[in-house]
Amino acid sequence: MENQEFDARGEIEGLKIAQATQAATLAGAQATQAAVQAGMAAADTAAHAGQVAMVLAGSIGAAVGLFLGLAIARSR
Repeated sequence: MENQEFDARGEIEGLKIAQATQAATLAGAQATQAAVQAGMAAADTAAHAGQVAMVLAGSIGAAVGLFLGLAIARSR
């Protein structure tokens, strides 16, 4: 009887370890997914900000070029 009780306790301990391992794995997977989503959102935000800055710089350059062209044309 004593050997059977010892085996049952060992089996229960093994199941506890397996359950804790599974919970830790799931938590790690969820944390990884959250980090990936946060990284993607940051990359999208940075790309949008860069695009807006490029459009703004191009618009300013076009306006300056237009006025510079008009000034050169009038001076001739």
